[in-house]
Parts: sequence; structure tokens; C-alpha cells
Amino acid sequence: MRWEDQDRSENVEDRRGMRVSRGMVGGGLGTVILVIAALYFGVDPSIILQSVPTGGPPAETRQQKAGPDPMSQFVSVVLADTEKTWHEVFRRHGKTYEEPKLVLFSGAVQSACGFAQAAMGPFYCPEDRRVYIDLSFYEDLKNRFRAPGDFAQAYVIAHEVGHHVQNLLGISEKVQGAMQRSSKSEANRLSVRMELQADCLAGVWGYHADKSRRLLDPGDLEEALRAASAIGDDRIMKQTRGTVVPDAFTHGSSEQRVRWFRRGFETGDWNQCNTFKGDDV
Repeated sequence: MRWEDQDRSENVEDRRGMRVSRGMVGGGLGTVILVIAALYFGVDPSIILQSVPTGGPPAETRQQKAGPDPMSQFVSVVLADTEKTWHEVFRRHGKTYEEPKLVLFSGAVQSACGFAQAAMGPFYCPEDRRVYIDLSFYEDLKNRFRAPGDFAQAYVIAHEVGHHVQNLLGISEKVQGAMQRSSKSEANRLSVRMELQADCLAGVWGYHADKSRRLLDPGDLEEALRAASAIGDDRIMKQTRGTVVPDAFTHGSSEQRVRWFRRGFETGDWNQCNTFKGDDV
């Protein structure tokens, strides 16, 4: 990606170096176990977080603040570029885009959705309209998931911003309501459709980043597709459990994630991202 000389977002909130006191947050070790389970089995982080009771306001202790570094600057550039895309797309549809905040944290963080540890990976909290990421996740993406590259890293952010777009459009609220009224298997299917739509919306951003601002280098698309494939439910289940249980999918298979990201990337049209239409995704 050609990102070094691009605009940076003012919506990055750096909480690295802030220690979250577990004593003030309910759940303790049980919460940690649930969070790790969420990572391994693809559970929507907000479902896990919202189930954890809190014992009071978050207690955060300021430690030595992390200074500017290439990765935080990269994240800021990607976020700024998603802002450019979604402001324009919303404007074309007679809507106003409201920018999310992106929170950098280290180790653990308190969001409006609850307490989270870095082990659960990046997530979006609709309650405070913030994307949360511990930058150490990118080491996991490279080493554990075998998906290196700056555009692979950008895809991760664009996917979470895709959830913000869903939230602004009222899709998240409708789907969460339907999930609460559904059986577990049906709720999983709805979750898959939500996640695949966020993949498609990430692809829409990629289209505009490439066509409108020429940010992509040769091979960048392949990096994103490799990342989408690497974090498919089937591949993660195979790695962690040895067996694949399609009825337990919550994010979609590797093939589905690649296909929907590619659809958004090739069309640049959010109308092509209706994963809730039809019986097959």
C-alpha cells in the first residue's frame, strides 16, 4: 500500500500504556476463558462482552504512554481513508456518515460493551461506536494465520468499520433482535450473514482506495484475500478442534469470506453486499 504520505485520521484514541484493573470489572478468570473461546470459535465479541457484569466504572491506570510509531500511523491512515470512502458513499445515497473512533490498546481494555482482552482480537462495539485493536494482533495475523502484508492489515480495520456502517444503517440492531428471538443455529446463520456483509463492505472500501486514490500496490488484493481465507470458521475450527462443524459457524467459511470481500472490491457498490437476500450465502 502507498500509505506513507496520506492523510491521517483525528479519530484514533491511543490507550496503550493504560492498565485496566480487573478488580473493578466482573468476570475475572472466567471472562478471560470466554474471551479466548470467542477467538477460537468465532463468536461475535459483543455477545461475550455484553454478558459480563461490571462491578463499577472502568479503572484505568496511566502508565508510560506509547509514542507515535509506524503501525499506529498506518492504522490512522487506513481509518482516514475509510472515512473518505464512506462519507462519499453515504452522500450519494442522501445520508450522512458519522465517523467512528478507533481505540488502540495493549493487553486489555474497557469498552461500552464490556471488558476485553487482546486475545479476542479486534472488535467493534456498537454501544460506543468504537473499533478496538491491540496492534499485537498483526503479529498473530502474520505468524499464526500466515497472512502477512499491509493490505491484509488494512482489511482487518475495514471489516470492523464495515460493522460501524451496519450500525449506522440500522442493520445491526435488526439482526441482533432477530438473533435473540432465534434458535442457536439460526442465530449463528444470521451472525454469518452479518460478518460476510462486513467483509463485502470492506471490499467496497478497497475498491475506492484503489480506483479513486491509487493506494494499492500489485499483490495487495491477494494479501487481503489470503487474510479473509485464513480467518474463515472452517479453517480456524480445523486448526483448533480438528473438525469442522458448519452449523457452529458465526463468521463464514474461508470461501465465503473471500467471495464476499471480492464482490465488494470488484463492484464498489454497497447494494451488492446484501448477504441477507436469498437462502444461500
